[in-house]
Amino acid sequence: MKVAVLQKPLTVTIEERLVPHPGPHDVLVKVMAVGVCGSDVHYYEHGRIGARKVEKPLVQGHECAGIVVAIGSEVTRFQLGDRVAVEPGITCGKCQWCKEGRYNLCPHVAFLSSPPVDGAFAEYICHPEDLLFPIPDHLSFECATLIEPLSVGIHAVKRAGLQPGSSVLIMGMGPVGLTAIIAAKAYGARQIIVSDVEPFRLGLAEKLGATATIQAGEKNVVEEVSRLTQNLGVDMVIDTSGNARAIDSGVEAAKRGGKLVLIGFPAEDRVPVNLTLMLQREIDLYSTYRYTNTYPLGVELMASSENDVSVLLTDQYPLVQTGAALERARTNKSGSMKVIVYPHL
Repeated sequence: MKVAVLQKPLTVTIEERLVPHPGPHDVLVKVMAVGVCGSDVHYYEHGRIGARKVEKPLVQGHECAGIVVAIGSEVTRFQLGDRVAVEPGITCGKCQWCKEGRYNLCPHVAFLSSPPVDGAFAEYICHPEDLLFPIPDHLSFECATLIEPLSVGIHAVKRAGLQPGSSVLIMGMGPVGLTAIIAAKAYGARQIIVSDVEPFRLGLAEKLGATATIQAGEKNVVEEVSRLTQNLGVDMVIDTSGNARAIDSGVEAAKRGGKLVLIGFPAEDRVPVNLTLMLQREIDLYSTYRYTNTYPLGVELMASSENDVSVLLTDQYPLVQTGAALERARTNKSGSMKVIVYPHL
């Protein structure tokens, strides 16, 4: 089979490898679509994210969906031809965090495309059956790849306890921020305000259900939030951007007794935050990392006629042009949203 391999920053080659053989509890998936994630772009550009470094050639890609083409001897949930979405993190199931149900914190996780684990820019992958989820026939493989970023938003609003009727500010309208709109709607948010510097992305947010948009840089986000909430602030601020100034402004945008939820990773490990104001307003701070037990709801929301996520699918590339796909995602922030790679084109 063909695989796309990151050799070093900004260098991707196509290689031939053996098709993997499923173990007793594994499924062989013919990968039909893979979304390019921001983390893929970061590894592609810089060769690292924090302490995680690309130290040997790496197959990237973890937002994926496909067709079951072979099953292990103990597999009971799937048959040949089933259409599936892939949850990419394989955890140990034995550590304290796995047993507590917080398996996103498993220190032994093998997460597709997170060094040194190879990912899904490949024609086939093997994956445990309990991390595959059936998708309906009317849901395209491309849209099914978006269940992964949607899961990040679902986990965030669930962890922070978003209540029906709440007001929310989501900062950063990349794929995670845009699909977080869907998650916030599902949990009953009444007012969903979003901010980003790119008008193109704000337009997509409106199509997905944002009730108000703010173009950061052109308008003061905190002042606009105050105006839109009758000077109260929002119940919950969700930052997906990792921008240090946005995170600090999130403290000001949250109402007294509100919540600040952090998803995006900042460029620097330490970010200054107005802790005095947080204390005075008794604002709860929630950090979030990936997700747990979100895929069933993610499939349901992605398949719903209420959420036309096809508007997010802006660019398509065959596997042999994976390098060009990553470069497109890296350089075209104002015109591209979700870049899709097709391993079998």
